[in-house]
Amino acid sequence: MEVALTIAGSDSGGGAGIQADLKTFYRFGVFGTSAITAITAQNTVGVMAWEAVSPDLVRAQIQAVVSDLHPAAVKSGMLANREIVEAVADEIRESRVSNYVLDPVMVATSGDLLIESEAVSAIRTHLVPLATIVTPNADEAAVLIGERVDDEKSMRRAAEAIAAMGARAVLLKGGHVHSSNGVIDVFFDGEFSVFTHPRIDTTSTHGTGCTLSAAIAAHLALGVPLKSAVEKSIDYVHAAMLTAEKLGSGHGPLNHFAGGSSETNSRTSA
Repeated sequence: MEVALTIAGSDSGGGAGIQADLKTFYRFGVFGTSAITAITAQNTVGVMAWEAVSPDLVRAQIQAVVSDLHPAAVKSGMLANREIVEAVADEIRESRVSNYVLDPVMVATSGDLLIESEAVSAIRTHLVPLATIVTPNADEAAVLIGERVDDEKSMRRAAEAIAAMGARAVLLKGGHVHSSNGVIDVFFDGEFSVFTHPRIDTTSTHGTGCTLSAAIAAHLALGVPLKSAVEKSIDYVHAAMLTAEKLGSGHGPLNHFAGGSSETNSRTSA
């Protein structure tokens, strides 16, 4: 069995963060391990409070997993502050993990801020160059490049700019971008691919970004080529939204045990 590591925050509501990542790893038959960077008090309505874990303890968690269980892929999510970003970068660099999925989590679905402002430049400088793929949404991409991202043209421009920071590939998620063609996700690895899905009328959207990046990491751990891993993961998240239970009174969680691409209707273009 292949092993994957998630480095992220804990979501007490179970829909995002470490909890969503471990469920997703299990769904794809990958053994999930974790390094917790922050503890949050949250539910489907919002984030009530959070505290960061010490950078030394984050380092120790990563070292414990890497030295014994040798993960085939790693993903990171909520990293909270600059010191944790730098600690994670050091450990990923030293461990030489070949499949690193960077989900630059900055804001929760509810709109609550999940990172200190000075950590953004650290992500840009220390983590993006290590990434096999970076998976920002439009708002996160705008923060990373310092420009507005609100249509397909600007998504393509942002993807190229983030790749120029050193990432091997970028998946720019378009869930927050208005498009007459439904939801568009722009993938760039030197060439562009655009994945299109119908927009789903649902409030079950909590943890979509965490789940997508975890699915990509799981597929990479299993040896799936990067572009195929991205496409399969987008299809999976789409199915997980379609089949989600209506839990909570806000943005509910996905169905992390949903089927894969057979339950979705996607289209890929250049």
